[in-house]
Amino acid sequence: MTLKSLSVVLLACLALSACGGVDPNSPLGQRKTIFKQMLKTSEDLGGMLRGRIPFDGPRFVEGSNQLDSLSHEPWKHFPQVKEADHTSARDAVWQKQAHFQELARSLESATGELRLASQVQPYKASILKPAVEKVEDACDACHKEFRDH
Repeated sequence: MTLKSLSVVLLACLALSACGGVDPNSPLGQRKTIFKQMLKTSEDLGGMLRGRIPFDGPRFVEGSNQLDSLSHEPWKHFPQVKEADHTSARDAVWQKQAHFQELARSLESATGELRLASQVQPYKASILKPAVEKVEDACDACHKEFRDH
């Protein structure tokens, strides 16, 4: 295959792969970005408490504050009617809206408690670990019912 032919094939593959992307400004794109930020932040906090990464008190506080702020954001990017884009959200999000909102408030409450727990000095795993686990449990509860894995 010549260099010119290979270039054409490569460009065609790149163009086709770009067609399947999610518009970052769409509701789906917005909430995916927020959920990814929440996951990364949560993993860092859990990693500090489980010894996967070194514990850094100020960084933990910053992460707790960020997670609490982020936890209030994705819900406004769920439109009233399910969008046509491929989404990991089950139809139940739109069919059981009251329960979905209840679980969203539960996560917001848990991240608020984590934020408060992270303000207690000196830092104690006995205070921080249950707060992180409560956030993780709130995420899991919603995922089990409303996320299509």
